[in-house]
Amino acid sequence: MAKVSRSLAGQVVAITGGARGIGRATAAALIAQGARIAIGDIEASLAERTAQELGAGTVGLALDVTDRASFAAFLDEVESRLGPLDILINNAGIMPIGPFVEETDATARRMIDINLSGVIFGSKLALERFLPRNRGHLVQIASAAGKAGFPGGATYCATKHAVVGLSEAIRAELHGTNVEISVVMPVVVNTELGSGLPTTRGFKPVEPEDVANAIVEALQLGRYEMFVPKSLGGMLRFNSIMPRRATEAIGRFLKGDQVLSHPDHVARAAYEARMQETVALAETKPSAPAAPAETKPSAPAAPASPSVSQVSEAAKRIEDTEAASATEASSPRETETV
Repeated sequence: MAKVSRSLAGQVVAITGGARGIGRATAAALIAQGARIAIGDIEASLAERTAQELGAGTVGLALDVTDRASFAAFLDEVESRLGPLDILINNAGIMPIGPFVEETDATARRMIDINLSGVIFGSKLALERFLPRNRGHLVQIASAAGKAGFPGGATYCATKHAVVGLSEAIRAELHGTNVEISVVMPVVVNTELGSGLPTTRGFKPVEPEDVANAIVEALQLGRYEMFVPKSLGGMLRFNSIMPRRATEAIGRFLKGDQVLSHPDHVARAAYEARMQETVALAETKPSAPAAPAETKPSAPAAPASPSVSQVSEAAKRIEDTEAASATEASSPRETETV
């Protein structure tokens, strides 16, 4: 039986990383459905400008998804301006690429902070609002890289696999409630993040609007997994029953092993420069001071029990002292003269 499409009119939607790319396209698609939109972005001025360009009362706010307090303040402001949150779209993400052994630890940390920790923070904060109301929809923007591994993007693939696994677990925990979750997994998207990447034989890059339309469909029909294009889902299911060597051979034939390992660095220069800036900025951000360890006053040490030999020596000293005192008392004292 076909699912009945739900109306999104009047729904309050918050989108992370909403100032450009997939986030902006999704905001536009949901505005067309009558939803009320708030976009958050690390670049506050760009978020405000994008919101003005989108119109329809769209709100643009500053948001650092790696900071739980910033994320909480963002959602509080969204609800203050637009009303109770109905939908959170965890879209913010970055993709610096290159050989794994050449990747700096700072780059890896930044990817994990944004692509995974940001999704964890957002999911928890949204569910804290959804569960008491017994309604709401969480949308995670993952990737085809969340279902396979691509050379040149090891840490990126790791973060997207983590988002898929996280979402599977959250879905199981939400069973029996009216709160829903969807995971959207596109191939390379024609955005700044996907700039300079070669085309595979099997799949051409999709447009941000294609991903936005898949998100709208997931929300209207309550679907959990959304692949963009849809044929990607069929190929991944086919690969899951194939021997590993056959799957890897198919991947090489389709040039999937070159998507992230053979980029056009000239075409990708602007994005790579922006990634270097965001990694450097994160490294200069002061760390929160560690909380001092709680100390309890120590009880006074119990006196050590004397040994048998110590007791004997003490008794002998007492006897000697008493004898000396008796002798002194029986003899005349020496008188001092001036």
